[in-house]
Amino acid sequence: MEWAKNEKASKEEHQSDKIVAKMTSLGNMHQFHRDLPPTDVFAYGTTKRHASIPGPTIEALHGIDTFISWRNYLPSKHILPWDPTIPTAIPPNHEGVPTVVHLHGGIDEPESDGHGHSWFTRGFAERGLYWTKRRYHYHNMQQPGTLWYHDHAMGLTRINLLAGLIGAYVIRHPKVELPLGLPSGDEFERTLVICDRDFYKDGSLYMNRTGNNPKIHPQWQPEYFGDVIVVNGKAWPYMEVQRRKYRFRIINTSNARFFRFYLTNGMPFIHIGSDSAYLGHPSRSKYNLVAPSEISDVVIDFANSKSGTDAQVSDPSRVPFKLIKYPLPDLLISSRTRYIAMHEYTSSTDEPTHLYINGMSFDEPVTETPKVGTSEVWYVINLTEDNHPLHIHLALFRTLEQVKLVDFDTFKDCMIKYDDAIKCDIDRHARGMKKCVPAHEKGWKNVFKMKPGYVTKIFVRFSYIHVNGSYPFDATAEPGYVYHCHDRTSRIVIGVGEQCDGLYYLRDFQDGHARANGFTSHDSIELWH
Repeated sequence: MEWAKNEKASKEEHQSDKIVAKMTSLGNMHQFHRDLPPTDVFAYGTTKRHASIPGPTIEALHGIDTFISWRNYLPSKHILPWDPTIPTAIPPNHEGVPTVVHLHGGIDEPESDGHGHSWFTRGFAERGLYWTKRRYHYHNMQQPGTLWYHDHAMGLTRINLLAGLIGAYVIRHPKVELPLGLPSGDEFERTLVICDRDFYKDGSLYMNRTGNNPKIHPQWQPEYFGDVIVVNGKAWPYMEVQRRKYRFRIINTSNARFFRFYLTNGMPFIHIGSDSAYLGHPSRSKYNLVAPSEISDVVIDFANSKSGTDAQVSDPSRVPFKLIKYPLPDLLISSRTRYIAMHEYTSSTDEPTHLYINGMSFDEPVTETPKVGTSEVWYVINLTEDNHPLHIHLALFRTLEQVKLVDFDTFKDCMIKYDDAIKCDIDRHARGMKKCVPAHEKGWKNVFKMKPGYVTKIFVRFSYIHVNGSYPFDATAEPGYVYHCHDRTSRIVIGVGEQCDGLYYLRDFQDGHARANGFTSHDSIELWH
């Protein structure tokens, strides 16, 4: 495993079979633009001096475990306004900024998944209900691809990410990936961590301090939009390229902004992966819509660009016709069908107050109880007026179809009353126009855009996609997993099998666990201010 800061690898001390790196989460000053004064931010880094936005890119090797001790050196008070009237991680003594880290796209044990109630404050002085351990274990046994890590504290995720707690994580599998011949190396393979921000003239981050329903939620607003686009910590940057192919791992870390990327000269994106998995075959498009938390892995060939005067250079890289083939969904092996409904509730002024999944709040009893090693079909019903990117922890899924609901108001009224898709005769209503799933989004994903007024059918797999072996960890342990919309704060736990002492656990479908061979890397990560 290697650590990289803004794509530049940094060597750390090696101790036998370990790579020891110290990284913290802290408050710091960061300059987003040369014409903007330094900004007070939260940042990840090996030390305060090396803390950055985004945090260091973590590069892991398939089959080699990573152990990270997350440390919190954030201040006693937040640098941004937050609203205690929504379900929020609030320390009993009201001191310190809670944080917990989720590896988005990681297939790892529940204790290391970054549950919203597993938060902790500086020095672990205060801990959330489901906090269990200081050192997180990332197994890196999944398929190679792009992930990202970010804060996941209940009710604070949005402002902690806005403050700067974001970073990229890449799992590499050289034996599988190198034969593909894709652009590689620091110069020709770039991770782009993209977000939107607003600033005051003094450089400080701007966030509206008045809620859209101030009598209900004094500060909370359902969405944040900034007018300044930031890439890898810099506002409105540019990059000079050679006349050859480049690979870009694009990560949208915004709260609510969708990005519709395109090249002004009309050149296409060559899609090679989506979220944390490669596609089976490359796909081309001139426009690339990327939702909050979604990842787009593309190659752009600048060889025929008419910009500039540089001559074409030697380019040994290629984009093969076949990438990495994973199994297709088999509906015959689906163990269960579920209906997942998104409800948005509004005030008398028709402003959003909260969003629930299946009409339930985050802390209500678990409703989804899949088994390890099985697959399920989910019908995700978006009854809201917005496109919501749905993210499922642990699992990967493939989107099969999106169908528009007809006689929508009648169906919605019934769902508000009963929250029962069968009772509300969903088959009669899900008969409208079908929206095609874009070719570059037909692979295995962990995020998909749930179109408003549509039913989206997905095939969800609770096992690896590249091997038939079981997880090398106990997926039935507390506190389970969650799925949620990545543009809102509502979440609900993925049930995890049988009920035991009031909690639900994922049942192990297969005997034993296959454990990876290889070295172990142990890293300590801190949060600084």
